[in-house]
Amino acid sequence: MKRPHRLERPSLQNLIHQVDAQAQGEPSPDTVPTGFASVDKLLGGGLRRRDLVVLGGDIGAGKSSFALALAVRVARAGFPVAYCSGEMDEDRLLERTLAFEGKVRVDDLRMATLSEERRAAVGAAALRLRDLPLHLLPLTGRQFDEVLDPAWAHDPALVVVDYLQLLPPPLARATRDEDASEALRALKAAALERRIVCLAVAQLPELHAGRPDPRPTLDDYGSLGAVKQHADVILSLYREEMYNPGGGIEGATELIVSKNRNGPTGFVDLYFYRQWLRFEDMLDPA
Repeated sequence: MKRPHRLERPSLQNLIHQVDAQAQGEPSPDTVPTGFASVDKLLGGGLRRRDLVVLGGDIGAGKSSFALALAVRVARAGFPVAYCSGEMDEDRLLERTLAFEGKVRVDDLRMATLSEERRAAVGAAALRLRDLPLHLLPLTGRQFDEVLDPAWAHDPALVVVDYLQLLPPPLARATRDEDASEALRALKAAALERRIVCLAVAQLPELHAGRPDPRPTLDDYGSLGAVKQHADVILSLYREEMYNPGGGIEGATELIVSKNRNGPTGFVDLYFYRQWLRFEDMLDPA
């Protein structure tokens, strides 16, 4: 009797070889660590190539600051990063980066009112940043490909888009929600095709701060449910002091993992030094 034809599955064999080659507890080669130890632990080692990650939060929660800090830490680990901003040019982004890396206020940088100690800290931060594979790019252009072509040129492991609602879709639609949905689908396709992590910072159009629990939920992302559908990981920043002044620890921040397609959900405790625009891991500061 003739045996049925057996399908070859080279991807399966490659995966088995990869697992066999890994040391116990070591993240898979497609993992891109965030540099925040507690976040990496919850996410099984970090972000994963081919994933679309969405980061949201209320206005003033620190979304851009956290996204930029994450980009710097990923670059520090040796992974090329393209950070595309629609709100700040390279000079402003570098100013913010020097502030949180040097632990100084942006206003003191601008006004040159730094003490000798802080000036030395900024100089040391500049040296650390100088050779990082971190590329700060403007989020400008009328077409999706036109906007992100400069990012692809750097062969990044991580592309950050700050923010989603400023990214033009491949095809213009009737409403802003439909545009955001198309842009999300295009980002997910790019993550798959280029084997990278795409992280999009997003506004929360459906968040109502006056409700009993103002923590962001999946429904707050709007966009016709596209974020819930297309994102592999959804991260949300929540700072209690914004809604209950004096009622909580100033600077205490929850990074909520409200969706994780390939792992657990939960939250991580961070601390936000507002004067420096700096986030630190509460359990493992760095």
